[in-house]
Amino acid sequence: MSIEIKVPAVGESITSGVLSAWHKQTGDFVQDGEPLYALETDKISTDVPAAGSGRLQIQVDAGQEVQIGQVIGTLDEKAAAKAEPSTAPPPPATQKAPGKDAEAEAGTTLSPAVRRIVEEEYVPVSEVKGTGKHGQLTKADVVQYLESRSAGSVPKKDLESPATAEPEPAALAPATTERRPPVSPEKPVTTERTSRRKMTPLRKKIAAQLVMAQQNAAMLTTFNECDMTAVMKLRAQYQESFQKRHGVKLGFMSFFIKAVVDALKTVPAMNARIDGDDLVENHYYDVGVAVGTDRGLVVPVVRDADRKDFATLEKDVATYATKARDGKLQLDDLMGGVFTITNGGIYGSLLSTPILNPPQSGILGMHKIQSRPVAVGEQIELRPMMYLALSYDHRVVDGKEAVTFLVRVKECIEDPTRLLLQG
Repeated sequence: MSIEIKVPAVGESITSGVLSAWHKQTGDFVQDGEPLYALETDKISTDVPAAGSGRLQIQVDAGQEVQIGQVIGTLDEKAAAKAEPSTAPPPPATQKAPGKDAEAEAGTTLSPAVRRIVEEEYVPVSEVKGTGKHGQLTKADVVQYLESRSAGSVPKKDLESPATAEPEPAALAPATTERRPPVSPEKPVTTERTSRRKMTPLRKKIAAQLVMAQQNAAMLTTFNECDMTAVMKLRAQYQESFQKRHGVKLGFMSFFIKAVVDALKTVPAMNARIDGDDLVENHYYDVGVAVGTDRGLVVPVVRDADRKDFATLEKDVATYATKARDGKLQLDDLMGGVFTITNGGIYGSLLSTPILNPPQSGILGMHKIQSRPVAVGEQIELRPMMYLALSYDHRVVDGKEAVTFLVRVKECIEDPTRLLLQG
């Protein structure tokens, strides 16, 4: 009897995804609960475990878009009764998957972040020297290798395009007819002036999501600036005791999350969204915080931000940032936000217009703190200033409400004692 491998439901609004990689190959023995394949959607990349034990037969190759509920392979249960996992025949030496054979040859286990780069960039790990503990490969090791390859220090044969590479002699071709998934994205095609590679599934999904956001909303952006003097003074005064007591630094993000919650309570229209012909008003405050990763921007959600103190907010943000970098975010981490905060200032951005995160109706853009001359009473002083940008869906939020919201955020940041009134 065979078990059908079906693409599981991963969220109410998600109907399809990309089968980005198989962790096993046709003919391999699979244990119940063992990670079987990677599924990418516009929200998350996750490993899907096997729903039984048996011999794998792949029906859909990696790199293909698949629908929720679609059968992508089978597991032969008869093989499970006969074979032990340790007796499963290894794949032919000439057809090893880049991530798997690399780990075996290197005698180490790759972290999720490193494995993704290895598989996407087709990195021969056996040629990369690991500088981590016990010789383990680090992300920096792989990045350095890729940079050296781009600079031309890797043998030319590694950079040949599939169209010009010398074909493999027929006598050396593998005798097996076993089906193997192609590398996805494809190995870069490099010339003297350009390099061409397939977009990663996650990048394609992000691109589609951004275009959809601009096409389906009446998006408008309003700007303001805030004086960061009070917040910076408060952080400097209490940083040491705060970190010693809570084990985490007091950053800027907790102040802005608190300020956004206060503003959402002041302007309830910003905490609403359109669903078909209905206007849905939210009565909770789950705030998304955009986190940049090597594979794109993700927005984990800080739950019940109105009920949390500064220390808890900072711990939540730090935990999500670590999980995002390590590729360990779960779908639930990204679902259900009512508003998003994004900080382009950490990359040096002075001013930008953030794009909405559907179906939310607002997103706040933070920017670089820069000393500028401002009028303080009758005097001109240098103050640490930050430009703020609020993009909003004009179908839901009127201009007056948007400006009121942004001014409220500004007031809370310039006088952070206001934030104590939220608790």
